[in-house]
Amino acid sequence: MFTLLKKELNSFFSSLTGYIVVIVFLLFNSLFMWVFKGQFNVLDSGYSNIETIFVIAPWLFLFLVPAICMGLFANEKKTGTIELLFTFPLTDLEIILAKYFAGLLLVLFSILPTLIYFYSIYSLGNPVGNIDTGGTFGSYIGLFFLSAIYVAIGIFASSLTKNQIVAFIFGIFLCFFFFIGFESMSELYFLKDIENIIINLGINEHYNSISRGVVDKKAENGRKKVFLFIGDFFIVFNFL
Repeated sequence: MFTLLKKELNSFFSSLTGYIVVIVFLLFNSLFMWVFKGQFNVLDSGYSNIETIFVIAPWLFLFLVPAICMGLFANEKKTGTIELLFTFPLTDLEIILAKYFAGLLLVLFSILPTLIYFYSIYSLGNPVGNIDTGGTFGSYIGLFFLSAIYVAIGIFASSLTKNQIVAFIFGIFLCFFFFIGFESMSELYFLKDIENIIINLGINEHYNSISRGVVDKKAENGRKKVFLFIGDFFIVFNFL
């Protein structure tokens, strides 16, 4: 399993895919945080936080994660190496997990450099350290689970077709639906009676809660939000 995981990671970074994902993610966040004028600009807002990352990242990953995952199975099917892959002394679950963790690690590689932004705001705060550390790391936990769900969706989309472009488009659609689709559906008139249930099926509700730092294991509401968010991930992952 680890050999296959290493192979997938090497394939990401032996081509432009891995570098493009990391560069695009960091570039867009940097531009919105430090260059472009507006509500997302840290210097204009006057508040010592990096909330911009956690607002923009879900929308960037909506496109970047399906781009990472679109070839994980689709390319294997297209080239005919999927049959060879299944002759390896690996179970189906181990093959899926190897590809899944490869995609997730690449996403994490793009997130980790943003800790520099946290350190910068921490140092520039007045007084030094004037930043909501708990809320920030709660947001990072939320972004991790969000990425985990997106990668699971991307692999699922890739497993359905031989065409990487089809897998990419279908992955974007499913990520968008799980992120904001349920919340939009809850606004329909004939679903008003079950509005809260439908909202909790989506990612955004739980992501927003964890982004506020609601990860206290002693708080019943916080615990419920964390488990529901993890539940979203396993619901998607079980599609595989």
